[in-house]
Amino acid sequence: MVMWLRRGRRFPDPELEADEHGLVAIGGEIAPELLLEAYARGIFPWSSDPVPTWWSPHPRAVFPLDTWKPHRTLLRSIRRAGWTFTTDRAFVEVMHGCAEPTERRPETWITEDFIAAYTDLNDHGLAHSVEVWERAELVGGIYGVALGGYFGGESMFHRRTDASKAAVMHLIEHLRARGFTLFDAQVMNPHLQRLGAVSVRRTDFLRQLKSAIAIPATF
Repeated sequence: MVMWLRRGRRFPDPELEADEHGLVAIGGEIAPELLLEAYARGIFPWSSDPVPTWWSPHPRAVFPLDTWKPHRTLLRSIRRAGWTFTTDRAFVEVMHGCAEPTERRPETWITEDFIAAYTDLNDHGLAHSVEVWERAELVGGIYGVALGGYFGGESMFHRRTDASKAAVMHLIEHLRARGFTLFDAQVMNPHLQRLGAVSVRRTDFLRQLKSAIAIPATF
């Protein structure tokens, strides 16, 4: 049975309490402390309208950091466009970019309470972004939460073809270089699958999460 998350209550074990769609709890607020507790338990928020909902799906989508390779066409696109990359240079702008409506996603779950809470985490070194630049223009990016050697990807965007793919590539290279072991992509979809994400059982994901969080990695 899905739990109503009242003040002072902790998240339940997703293996025991998530419904068939992965919904674990309803309620609470999109606040930094609650977000950190959720990610540490393999749970993430998805929409706060009319109230926050908290999810831990089965199966789980992840990018395999040890085996992932970029497509050659992506590398050609990056060279041809002359894109450059930064981290945490434009976190709020990346979140706003991810919130922009698209043909595939006409409405966004990234509301102002999400932006405020994740920006607070970024200020404290717990949420991070990768930016893709074409000269001085921000053309793509991705953001998420980092705990130890775990990175929970939240959303990505592009204003040029392949720019979000380039952001993922740079992020994976960045995570590898800093000793991260788990890159969570949350819910599998055709786009993530084309990017190279794979599905794992929730049980395996939660086991990997526990190990990753214990790693003293820094973004």
